[in-house]
Order: sequence, then structure tokens, then C-alpha cells
Amino acid sequence: MTSLAPATSNTPELSSGEATHGSSHAEQDHGAHSDARLFGLATFLVADGMTFAGFFAAYLTFKAVNPLPEGSNYQLELLLPSLNTLLLVISSFTFHRAGRGLLRGDGPSCRRWLLITAALGLAFLGGQMVEYFHLPFGLTDNLFASTFYALTGFHGLHVTLGVICILIVWWQTRSGGRIEATSPFGLEAAELYWHFVDGIWLVLFGILYLL
Repeated sequence: MTSLAPATSNTPELSSGEATHGSSHAEQDHGAHSDARLFGLATFLVADGMTFAGFFAAYLTFKAVNPLPEGSNYQLELLLPSLNTLLLVISSFTFHRAGRGLLRGDGPSCRRWLLITAALGLAFLGGQMVEYFHLPFGLTDNLFASTFYALTGFHGLHVTLGVICILIVWWQTRSGGRIEATSPFGLEAAELYWHFVDGIWLVLFGILYLL
């Protein structure tokens, strides 16, 4: 009776050195992938910033060449916009605290600061709606007024999307979620976007309310 030889696998076994090299190569690919995603986000924000720049140019042009009707009062109040500015500046710091909490592995602290940031964003939107109801001009009064509403409304849309992103990140940083200290890209991307929105508001505030 012929004995059967043990079956051998045709798949070559990797040495420990080769396995380590493969693992290192995979980690490098993952790191490069993360960098590419951040670069893509930064590119989008630059393009978005150019859109805002077009709005700024249009607003300043219409304000300079479009005379107001006699007796019109286009004086803007500073108190509420200044408060809104303070809310957004504080929100950038609270978002940063959330990121630090995540990197420390302190999930509850991260989630708490994210909720505070979202609340500040909602408070900003509420303040903007109150301002709309008390402005001395309407959306269709003239080009200057229409551009003011378009510019502030476009920024308000960005804040709304930012708040939604923050709440999504808040959900994903729960125990067992996709965002954790070893994979923080989602939070980092949302934070970069939020800082961009805050920076745009500072420019907008200076142009609309201080010039």
C-alpha cells in the first residue's frame, strides 16, 4: 500500500522580516492616504475661499457705486454681530479642546467639547436670524442689500453644514465608533473646516460691519 505524502502548499511563506516590511509598507500607504485626503480638503477650502472673495468684491463694488435712496438708513448694529463673532472664536477653541481630548484617549471629554462647539454654532445661527428680522433694509431693496443677504446667508449655510459635521463626528467618537485616537481624520477634517468658516466670518465681519 502506497503511503501518501503530506500535501504541501504552493503559497510561499513570508519570513518575519518580509512580514514586518509588508506591515510597514501598509502603514506608509495608509499615512499617505490620510495626507491625500487632507490635501483634497485643503484644496476644496481654497476654492471655497475664492467664492467668498467674489462675494466680498461684489459687495464692496455695489456699496460704492449703488447710491442709496434718499432717507434710507443702512446703518448696521454692532452688538449682535460682535456677540456672534465672540461665539465663533470661542467655538474654535472648544473644537481644539475636543481634538486634544481625542488624542489623549479621553472620549467623554472629546464628546463634551464637541457638543459645546455645536451649541455655539447653533447660537450663532440664532443670532443671525434675529439680526435678519431687525435689519433696516430688505432682501430686494437694491443690489447692495441683496449682496449683503447673499453673503451672510452663504456663510450661514457653511455654519449649518459645520454643525451637522460636528454632530456626525460626535456620534462617531462614541465607544466603538469609527473615530478614535488612532484614526482621528474625521475629527481633524471637521475641525479644519470649522476653523476655515470662523476665519471667513472674521473677514466678513470686518468688511460688512467695520468698513
